[in-house]
Amino acid sequence: MSLFIDVEVDASARSNADLVKKLVEVCPVNIFAASSGKLDIVDAHLDECTLCELCLNAAPPGSVKVKRLYGTKDVLVRQS
Repeated sequence: MSLFIDVEVDASARSNADLVKKLVEVCPVNIFAASSGKLDIVDAHLDECTLCELCLNAAPPGSVKVKRLYGTKDVLVRQS
């Protein structure tokens, strides 16, 4: 369980093979992993998130959310 960051990816994005590959490639701290063509979130790496937004920019709007679990508890999500 992470203390600082949580990441949510909607079900359609988790099963899109091209998007799964892209998310695995763009994350500099390996939060995403592919397993049998589906996206897994590596809980042990969540708190390494740098809030770089590369995953948000790689995914369709609204399909990936990065949530801060501290301070203002902002949710980062690509709108368009």
